[in-house]
Amino acid sequence: MPSRRTVLAAGAGVTAALALGTTAYADIPDDKKLRSLISRMTLEEKVGQLFVMRVYGHSATAPDQADIDANLKEIGVRTAAELIAKYRVGGIIYFTWAHNTKDPHQIADLSNGIQRASLTQPRGLPVLVTTDQEHGIVCRVGKPATLFPGAMAIGAGGSRKDAHTLGRISGAELRAIGINQDYSPDADVNVNPANPVIGVRSFGADPDAVAGLVAAEVAGYQRSHVAATAKHFPGHGDTAVDSHYGFPIITHTREVWEKLDAVPFRAAVKAGIDSIMTAHIQFPALDDSGDPATLSHPILTGILRGELGYDGVVVTDSLGMEGVRTKYGDDRVPVLALKAGVDQLLNPPDLAVAWNAVLKAVQGGELTESRLDESILRILRLKSRLRLFDDPYVGQGDVDRVVGIKEHLRTADRIAERTTTLLVNKGGLLPLSRRTHKKLLVVGADPASPSGTTGPPTGVLATALTELGFTATALSTGTAPSAATIAKAVAAAQDADAVVVGTYNVTAGSSQKMLVEQLVATGRPVVAIAIRNPYDVAQLPSAPAHLASYSWTDVELRAAARVIAGKAAPRGKLPVPVQRADDPAQVLYPIGYGLSY
Repeated sequence: MPSRRTVLAAGAGVTAALALGTTAYADIPDDKKLRSLISRMTLEEKVGQLFVMRVYGHSATAPDQADIDANLKEIGVRTAAELIAKYRVGGIIYFTWAHNTKDPHQIADLSNGIQRASLTQPRGLPVLVTTDQEHGIVCRVGKPATLFPGAMAIGAGGSRKDAHTLGRISGAELRAIGINQDYSPDADVNVNPANPVIGVRSFGADPDAVAGLVAAEVAGYQRSHVAATAKHFPGHGDTAVDSHYGFPIITHTREVWEKLDAVPFRAAVKAGIDSIMTAHIQFPALDDSGDPATLSHPILTGILRGELGYDGVVVTDSLGMEGVRTKYGDDRVPVLALKAGVDQLLNPPDLAVAWNAVLKAVQGGELTESRLDESILRILRLKSRLRLFDDPYVGQGDVDRVVGIKEHLRTADRIAERTTTLLVNKGGLLPLSRRTHKKLLVVGADPASPSGTTGPPTGVLATALTELGFTATALSTGTAPSAATIAKAVAAAQDADAVVVGTYNVTAGSSQKMLVEQLVATGRPVVAIAIRNPYDVAQLPSAPAHLASYSWTDVELRAAARVIAGKAAPRGKLPVPVQRADDPAQVLYPIGYGLSY
């Protein structure tokens, strides 16, 4: 890996060679120069600028053979560098499963390689390097980077300052590894407890509270020169279908939309949001054509651009999701999205099909080249604001100085302590005393780590509690414990002073419910922690103590352990209401509910 100075010198040479007249790229802040730049681009280059694409591999030029094979199969190229050379894409999206995010230094190298591959092309441009770093249950960059509580936990904390701090620190760490656009924050107002795709990714169910936290997080990212992205417009918070696998329909009236879903997006626009992501949902009150919002001119151009006055970048949600593919073919979707008012086409299932469809639409007159120019200007404005024309590269020294440093990790722990929510504490069971409840059994669900944390949850809790002076043993019982597993946990509980149970989206028929009931029947004190959605408490009335952590990431579980041990007082308040299990029309615990000690 060349030194930062060497890389910057190489970049400066490319920049000078590609200067407009005698003015280097570093001096392109205004539309006149950006329009001049666009005028020099070929049609094929313009089409490429509209796409943000996945690519397999840890390196832009030398990925592992398995990743080369995957790239050849899905994209028809071997490497990220070949992808850029062939399609001239304007953006690359990183995924963990694509082996893009192994460790910070590797990510920085990959980012530099991508920028170098693009800038060495004729009329080469810097690349928007993007990812989904929402924190909580959706993260692509894991340890040793700093991982914060997710949105609903931040909603439980209720602090705009904490939301701003999250954006500022997360943005600084992303920028240090060459990621300059984050598909966060989630601006959806989650009013449906059964929402399978949003849930704890939302700040909560109160639109004004969500709006304040969205605006604060956006400002934090902007301070670190990373583009934030509010998603999923016009609002994905009241769906019972996952748009990855189906086509959700929102039945809100226009009036409800204005008072509920629209509020955080208006706040994001007012905060100067860099980009807004569309939702693959049907919203008949806003457009009765049956088209998804991603392909809706009335929603994207009429409402988002016209009524909300937004003139920043509009990016689709992934075009590989079923919600956008239900009605039209993969060749029509990108063309219709551009006609609707989209600027960036994210992660099409087949790039060749999508890229050629847009090219042919312009050549055949369905799309005008000037329409492409409008979107490219917005994209280049964003790249200019992010200083990518000036300095697209990152230095390895910056990685060590910024990513996962002790100050950032301590800040994440402090923020997490302000989010843990205590819902039930019969007889003042919590905090547990190390004198009377020294020996603990930790059981429960162990879903896969959502964001590169150590996991599993039972192990993280047991380790944290042991470090706090208890003797804790972990026993994983899963999300659907069998009768034999429950019997094993009950037997182990006989030898413990108290039991801690991590629950995961408990339903009326869930065997997790049976597990908790049988543990309570042993007479041992039982502390339940909802490690994802906070609604579990309604299904578990027998548990004498109940906490909500809103995610099973290490930072949130460690905070819950400190609350159990009395090293921190529970300060979180429910950001969503919890309905009664036997009568969902009745609220068991309202927004703002939370006990302390």
